Amino acid sequence: MCGIVGYIGVKEATPVLLKGLKKLEYRGYDSAGIAVLGAGGLEVCKSKGALNKLEEKVSALSAQASQTGGASKKPFGGTLGIGHTRWATHGEPSDINSHPHTDISGKIAVVHNGIIENHRKLKEWLAGRGVVFRSETDTEVIAHLINYYYAGELLVAVQAALKRLEGSYALGIICENDRDHIIAVRKESPLVIGRGGGENLIASDVPALLEYTRDVYYLDDREIAVLSKDKVEFYNEEGERVQKTLSHVDWDAGAAEKGGYEHFMLKEINEQPKALTDTLRPRIIPAGGTGAMASSRSVNLAEIGFDKSWAEARRVVLCACGTAWHAAMVGKYAFEYFARIPSDAEIASEYRYRNPIFNPSDIFIIISQSGETADTLAALRLAKKNGGRVIAITNVLGSTLAREADLVMYTWAGPEIAVASTKAFTTQLMCVYLIALQFGLLRGNLDQAGLDHYIEALEKIPTQAEAVLKSKETIQRFASLCFNKSKVFFIGRLFDYAVSLESALKLKEISYTHSEAFAAGELKHGPIALADESTLVTALCTQEALFDKMDSNIKEVKARGASTVVITYDDVHHFDESADTVFRIPRTPDCFTPMLSVIPCQLYAYYCSVLRGNDPDKPRNLAKSVTVE
Repeated sequence: MCGIVGYIGVKEATPVLLKGLKKLEYRGYDSAGIAVLGAGGLEVCKSKGALNKLEEKVSALSAQASQTGGASKKPFGGTLGIGHTRWATHGEPSDINSHPHTDISGKIAVVHNGIIENHRKLKEWLAGRGVVFRSETDTEVIAHLINYYYAGELLVAVQAALKRLEGSYALGIICENDRDHIIAVRKESPLVIGRGGGENLIASDVPALLEYTRDVYYLDDREIAVLSKDKVEFYNEEGERVQKTLSHVDWDAGAAEKGGYEHFMLKEINEQPKALTDTLRPRIIPAGGTGAMASSRSVNLAEIGFDKSWAEARRVVLCACGTAWHAAMVGKYAFEYFARIPSDAEIASEYRYRNPIFNPSDIFIIISQSGETADTLAALRLAKKNGGRVIAITNVLGSTLAREADLVMYTWAGPEIAVASTKAFTTQLMCVYLIALQFGLLRGNLDQAGLDHYIEALEKIPTQAEAVLKSKETIQRFASLCFNKSKVFFIGRLFDYAVSLESALKLKEISYTHSEAFAAGELKHGPIALADESTLVTALCTQEALFDKMDSNIKEVKARGASTVVITYDDVHHFDESADTVFRIPRTPDCFTPMLSVIPCQLYAYYCSVLRGNDPDKPRNLAKSVTVE
């Protein structure tokens, strides 16, 4: 959450900063600001609200200067600057609390993502030395602290200030007395350096850089970058020079555009067939040869070091937050189903605090779309501290999770811009299924014929997902009739229960509808008291052995006045009489249905959001990458 951009080069910085901030809007924000070092010194402009408010303010200041004869010193006309979109944590959204923040002299400007945990202590210490604070933020202490240590060398002052800071941060820093440098720092919050020709940039995420360069450095924890227009130098927290490897970003800016769709979320829902193909295809080794030399299909998981040492494992722990935790729940079921190994799906924000039990033979799998989720990274570090081998499943190359895990499996979903995750979820599922299948073969719980059968089913999933998407007009019509329901419940069993949780989350995230998910067998243990005429109950019914039990659940809520919709297979008519509406998905093994059954729920959430007048790409109070607790 929050976005940082910075530019130093030969272009005017302001247009670059504003364009970069637009590319980061998906991260969530409530205010924005820029600081530019021009002929008139350090100039700062900040505004509560959408980015266009900031643009209007900058334009007004420029027009005012022109009318008063100040055009020779164009406001915000410098070639060095930093910008920020803020999601409030300390202090309400306001112009004053917006970033950048400056020191008492007005010559040092700072933008910051993260939380300074000891800011109160630092604020008291600085106030005792005459510093007057203007904002309610934790960030302002950073600017004053740098100024306290500043004696002509900005890098030295930053290094001294960092030794006093506790918490998480990504920082962009400029100083009126140093017109040749931007300083960037990170600790537990992402920051990327873009390397251009005669210009260099910083950003929270790659999309902000792609118009200018595809060559990037990923800043590691506690590293400092010093950018000039012609070079970038890196230092560790001890001030020692660090050599970094330049990475090349293969996807271009067009991949992050809407491509004709009204919203990024709808585009990304429709990209799922391709994303699933891209995740699956490179990892399947096709059958080859003939006769006695013929070989069956196999799964290539060399990227995560899949070898015989996995056979010694006694437990699988999957750990994640939000949507990724729902993928972990599916993974738990899949590991137990295919490999018959005890498995746990843990919420990272709980796991990190509960003094969990570690076993040397555990397989620890961390899942995160962004690879920057603070609680998930804390769980990773806890596992590594206790001797665990950590395998990461993530979508973002060069993310903190990817760098800190022992081994990485990328989802290859492509850039996901909408805050509410869709294609990242289904590709995470594809990854956990592949691992579980190969694990089942290794442990002898699955034979080669069984593996062939399931691989063949997985290879059909992208085409089947495409078939589900063709029913989107039916789902849109249904949403037009039900979008004003005040309560929506999702129920299911086993794999369907995990999808119910994800479906309820999607609906509440972007339509702000009160939606909940229940394990269907628990309905009579309390939740059925909520069922009445204002309730819509969505029953996921793809676990065939439990159809009769699900049918009973549907009849129970209908008897209390609730409307019902069922998601089931296209050849099943078990629920035609009990359900008000039926959405159908193609037949696949019961265990793989989450990759298909979630799609109607994603579409329903999207259309409800639009019908309620919301922006599904930017749900209120939410951010794409949750980098603070």
